[in-house]
Amino acid sequence: MFRKVLLSSALAAAATLAVAPAAHAGKANDELVWSTTREVAVADPYFNNTRELVIMGNTVWDGLLFRNLKTGEYEPLLATSYKWVDATTIDFELRDDVVFHDGSKFGPEDVVYTVNFVSNADNGVLTQANVKFLKSAEKTGPNSVRIYLKEPFPAALAYFAQTVFMMPEGHYDSAKDGADGKKDYGTVPANGTGPYKMVNVVAGDRIEMVRNENYFKNGPKGQPAIGKLTFRTIKEMNTQIAELLTGGVDWIWDVPKDQAEKLGERGGTTVTNAKTMRISYIAFDVDGDSGEKAFMDKKVREAVAHAINRKSIVENLVGPASVVIDSACHPDQFGCAQDVKKWDYDPEKAKALLKEAGYGDGLETDIYAYRQREFTEAVIGDLANVGIKANLKFMQYRALRDLVWKGTTPLHHMTWGSNSVPDVSASTGHFFSGGKDDPAKDPEVVEALHKGDTSTDPEVRKEAYKKALSKISSELYWLPMFTYAKYYAYTDDLDFTPTSDEIPRFYTAKWK
Repeated sequence: MFRKVLLSSALAAAATLAVAPAAHAGKANDELVWSTTREVAVADPYFNNTRELVIMGNTVWDGLLFRNLKTGEYEPLLATSYKWVDATTIDFELRDDVVFHDGSKFGPEDVVYTVNFVSNADNGVLTQANVKFLKSAEKTGPNSVRIYLKEPFPAALAYFAQTVFMMPEGHYDSAKDGADGKKDYGTVPANGTGPYKMVNVVAGDRIEMVRNENYFKNGPKGQPAIGKLTFRTIKEMNTQIAELLTGGVDWIWDVPKDQAEKLGERGGTTVTNAKTMRISYIAFDVDGDSGEKAFMDKKVREAVAHAINRKSIVENLVGPASVVIDSACHPDQFGCAQDVKKWDYDPEKAKALLKEAGYGDGLETDIYAYRQREFTEAVIGDLANVGIKANLKFMQYRALRDLVWKGTTPLHHMTWGSNSVPDVSASTGHFFSGGKDDPAKDPEVVEALHKGDTSTDPEVRKEAYKKALSKISSELYWLPMFTYAKYYAYTDDLDFTPTSDEIPRFYTAKWK
């Protein structure tokens, strides 16, 4: 009933919008408008790690390499070739026909500057796991560079394709001082080499991009077809749907399952469900930093795991491309061992475990979340059935991330897209290597992940990752939930193909 009310609200809003002035989007204006619910205040992929900036990172900037989704191979992008010199050294030959959006020519100096800047932890790149493997870079010729890694890191090519975007030499020199007296690098205007360039950023509202008419030819991204690309923040899903129906936006995603199915029945809109590399998980405060001691008891964590019907959430809310997971990684990632301890849905066992832990009369806690409220509400309902009253604290991602880093959340239900890097180092390695996202800081797990991240032998890597994943699962530092599947909805005028890495390639889209 709740979803029917929401859809009815969306249709009512659409009727209201239909009598408003004509929307400036779509095929007639050669402007593809896409929307999500999230505000974007920082338009830089190094200083904003939301999915929106992963998408824009691949749209406005380029890396040295490009991952071919059909073959899984890494192809040259800004590079023309690459060669491993040894386990910690890679040589790159670069294209000589690339210019940045401000007209300056791309060359080895820019690669050296970018690598040396982002590898310096003092500069505060937000997701350190994306750059911590880098040591330094040096120019070796008119169109060549050598990049040094801190230690062997066989997944490096994936990061050069997905997270290490090239900035022009001196790009961040103009950064202003923030309120804390440190340089606010996220305020520097965007200047990439990608298929689209940013021309207007209205923090929290919209980001406008236009086609890069000087984008280099014969590259793996191809030439962009659509003239203008605009991102809009629309916080309410029913408003997004209304704008899609009236032409205010052309493309939305994360549409709830039943609303997506109803949209698909209406005509004029293409609706599809596609897999992603994003996973959902529940993390426990296993060391009691939040002040709540309940989840320090493994029996309480086990009770939560047995209480939640993950299969039901997948089947009824997420979509057919989603699957339940038991490992703290995505099944498509290298090294994501599947034969780990599994926690089946068993509410009676959950009640017994709570009683054994001294909570026979029930337990009350807060649960924090930021995405797909209905998924967390389903979790809360399952917990209530076994005697756990979970009070929902729903907030914006950045606010919740900061609370997690401070250790103030007893339970949080969050997601991770691994920046679409198909390697366990980008998921388990990010969360359980002893950093501020690590809820356990288990030295055995940290050691195993380091071994997996740095070994050049694939079998050694797999064995090390299995050891880490088995410990995480058996101790229940996390309860992995499911892989995300997104419902996309977009105008029938748009020729668009979703991809399994959760990066909409708007630069390949075109009007029918």
